[in-house]
Amino acid sequence: FILAAAPRRRSSPFHAAAATAMIVGRVLGRRAFGSARESAGAKFRKLMMEAHNTKKPLQIVGATSAYAGRMAQNIGFQAVYVSGGGVALANLGVPDLGVTGLDDVLVDVRRLTRVTTVPALVDIDTGFGASIFNIERTVRDMEQAGAGAIHMEDQVSAKRCGHRPNKQVVPTGEMVSRLQAAIRGRHEMVIMARTDSLAIEGLDSAIDRCKAYVNDGGADCIFAEAVTDLAQFKKFSEALPDVPLLANLTEFGQTPLWKLDELADVGISLVLYPLSAFRAQSRAAEAVFKGIMADGTNKEVEKLMHHRMTTYEVIDYMSYERAMDEAAAKAK
Repeated sequence: FILAAAPRRRSSPFHAAAATAMIVGRVLGRRAFGSARESAGAKFRKLMMEAHNTKKPLQIVGATSAYAGRMAQNIGFQAVYVSGGGVALANLGVPDLGVTGLDDVLVDVRRLTRVTTVPALVDIDTGFGASIFNIERTVRDMEQAGAGAIHMEDQVSAKRCGHRPNKQVVPTGEMVSRLQAAIRGRHEMVIMARTDSLAIEGLDSAIDRCKAYVNDGGADCIFAEAVTDLAQFKKFSEALPDVPLLANLTEFGQTPLWKLDELADVGISLVLYPLSAFRAQSRAAEAVFKGIMADGTNKEVEKLMHHRMTTYEVIDYMSYERAMDEAAAKAK
């Protein structure tokens, strides 16, 4: 007798889609985790302490989208930032006045950390909740989402922008309790204490607060907000010589836009540019919108745009397309 050849199995759309998802998943996995699988907290701590010990400040740039985070990483920045103000402005379209919640920020953190390998510093405002249990949960959720560090401030819950008037701060003891809760909630994440007290209580009080935040609260580093003079940073660093200190160079605020070497000279270990790219993107978008409205075409504003291929390079588009082609070939 003659054995009939088995009929060739035809690939179903489901099998093709599953194969594509598997290969693209491997591409994404390599992007997000690399080979070492070192925690984001360990990465951030290593970078922070190296910057502190070598007196070469670590530059941290704000990324209001996963795409911007990938661009910053591609350019060579070793850490990125998720700004509470950035989440409010870019993704909710509301003021940074305590409107955002934990889940709003977590969405952005997860999107960012899935496609980048550099650690992220995340703004958690006053901890997203009225109790220490809320703060513990916030820190735990942030670390599970892939954040390497968080900063929490000593403002009252109805917080304001750090460079605007009429801020209010909680008593030192209350902020210490917040920090202790954050320490209980973390595994390896870096905990940064931000003080907004300089503009309200003066330099000496702000320094005393920061000493308590480190010695009693357990903070790993300090973020002194709305500093107006390099001599003030020098006083902070002299009072806390073993503690990394962050300078926030937000544009159009109270703090001058000093150069990196000037900040290194007064003991700064971390330099933050929270919304620089977002502000530039906003100006470019406004010019494009106005140009299209005025000209009835996008031809004249095309020169303001990234080329399609440049955009593809930022996200490594071609590797995804190759993965899909490979999956389709295997499914035939």
